[in-house]
Amino acid sequence: MSETAGGGESGGATGAGQDPEGDNEPPHQAPPLPEGDDFEVGATLDEGATLPAKRPRISEEEQGLEQVVEMLGETPAQVVLLQEGPASPPQRTGEPKQCVEEGQVREEVSVSGEGEEEWPQNGDVGHDAPTEEGEAKPEDGPNGDGSADSPSEAQCVGLDFTQNPQMLTGSCTEFSNLPENYLKGCKWAPDGSCILTNSADNVLRVYNLPPEIYSYNWDLLPEMSPVLRMAEGDTIYDYCWYPKMNSLDADTCFLASSSRDNPVHLWDAFYGKVRASFRPYNHLDELTAAHSLCFSPDGSKLYCGFDKTVRVFYTDRPGRDCEEWPTVVKKQGQSGIISCFGFSPCQSVYACGSYSRCAGLYSCQDGSQLALLPTRHHGGLTHLLFSPDGNYLYTGGRKDPEILCWDLRDPGKVLFSLKRNVATNQRIYFDLDPSGRYLLSGDTGGVVSVWDTLTAPPNGDEELLQPQLRFNAHWDCTNGISIHPFMPLLATSSGQRQFPSPGESDSEGEGGEAVMSPQEIRQDNALSLWWAGPLAPAPEGGPEPSTEVVEA
Repeated sequence: MSETAGGGESGGATGAGQDPEGDNEPPHQAPPLPEGDDFEVGATLDEGATLPAKRPRISEEEQGLEQVVEMLGETPAQVVLLQEGPASPPQRTGEPKQCVEEGQVREEVSVSGEGEEEWPQNGDVGHDAPTEEGEAKPEDGPNGDGSADSPSEAQCVGLDFTQNPQMLTGSCTEFSNLPENYLKGCKWAPDGSCILTNSADNVLRVYNLPPEIYSYNWDLLPEMSPVLRMAEGDTIYDYCWYPKMNSLDADTCFLASSSRDNPVHLWDAFYGKVRASFRPYNHLDELTAAHSLCFSPDGSKLYCGFDKTVRVFYTDRPGRDCEEWPTVVKKQGQSGIISCFGFSPCQSVYACGSYSRCAGLYSCQDGSQLALLPTRHHGGLTHLLFSPDGNYLYTGGRKDPEILCWDLRDPGKVLFSLKRNVATNQRIYFDLDPSGRYLLSGDTGGVVSVWDTLTAPPNGDEELLQPQLRFNAHWDCTNGISIHPFMPLLATSSGQRQFPSPGESDSEGEGGEAVMSPQEIRQDNALSLWWAGPLAPAPEGGPEPSTEVVEA
């Protein structure tokens, strides 16, 4: 994301909201984007207009950035920097390698401005990194396809869950100024430059990745402050980044959000203004809000979930025109409100989760149903994810103690389940690392669990998979977790609506109203940034009680 005003190398001003006290002001040196539904998302600014510098502030910390690049496996120095981890457990029988689309070319962006260092985008760092001495390349695996005993992408990005992640910094003051405010999730941008959060005050906030991360000056990390605030009119149902977002291309820097009784908005991630709106209408020609959102992998379409219906908008055609795909045909199919989406990375297939406690698989061409998974969850589905190879689907629900792993090669078969504590109706996210090996999830008690999916039983029998690591990330509910696309960083968000029990009868105040005991309320509404890789320098501050290990 863009840096503060006057801090960019090109002298460009930041978008609206860079200054916490002036988030609704227009940028100083760049004209505001045109508003209205007739503006196309892909349209560029007037010729000659100066774009805000969106690249991270790395010119002063270039040496530190080179250290990070070396650690992530871009140079042979990784033999020295990366500690050898434990041997990978046997892989599930029949698990193929991660698919790569034909003709896919890794996009690389120059970092230094002189072409000396290049930073691959969208989690591609480390794919072509030199292997350590003695390691077998993927093609040299026992089966010749690299699917077994080969280094995972998690090793390439430096993830290390043999030890507790180290908390680096976070944002707490931002969410404590308003009573009953708490976070509702966080998501890294596809290029890893910034973090997007949602909260109960109906404001979407964008945080830049602190530049000190690149130079390892972690003892000087200040509390994070949002550089952008985007206020919706009512409760935000869902939000998502444009999948092709690249900080060096302003046209791709936007996100979508849906809120109660409002159209779907596309927000500009530079200026904090609405680029375009998509207006879904029901059969009574009344504006209706989408309960869930998801861009197609190529970003050309925006899928919106409604009651027994999926509406598909074309990203370059704002307005009310859309395709309507029902999920119930002749009283057969997936009923309920479509609450979450997921797209297969390998096939033209997407999955829908609904509050009717089931998930369905559909074709991206015409929305026809391919399969309807059995109803196994105790509560309505709130989140789902495909594995990188497209063979497995992970689903989780509200007031449901399990995350289920479905084998899509045999629809209806559950390979294993993951236990977590979800005692409320709140949406609690989980995330997979780029290799699909590690799955992370928070829970109502604030504990983050890390599962190694490669330790699942090879025979495919449905069993309860035990977590490899559990640690207390927050004192309150950890509702959001997101893994950085190509660095060993985790972002977590916490908080929930509090319903304290009334005090004793002798503690009633005037008017007979019960007085809440402050000791009974333990709030922790914060965004936290964690280092989950090797070579984490020891903090100079005091001990952090929130990182204690929780025994499984």
